Amino acid sequence: MAVLSIILIVLFVAVSLMLIFIVAIQSEDNAGLGGVFGGGSETAFGGQTNKVINKITAWLVVAFFVLAVLIGIVNKSSDSSVLSTAAKTATTTETVSAN
Repeated sequence: MAVLSIILIVLFVAVSLMLIFIVAIQSEDNAGLGGVFGGGSETAFGGQTNKVINKITAWLVVAFFVLAVLIGIVNKSSDSSVLSTAAKTATTTETVSAN
């Protein structure tokens, strides 16, 4: 289960970063951070840019929530999560090196 937790967390972070980026480049009537990258011209995906970006945003939001639920289920069902195992290992290492 530890490998599955790590894979899910890596995917979750990747989806989170993509979601932040795609929301940042969206423009509302050519105002916002979208103008920083394209100067207000929305021809990168053709004339239907808003539809494409909205679909990508929707899919990333769905992936974000699904991964969040899966991470919660995987970490709850196992005896220890990846983060708590790493914390226990660090504590054990500190205790051994102190003695």
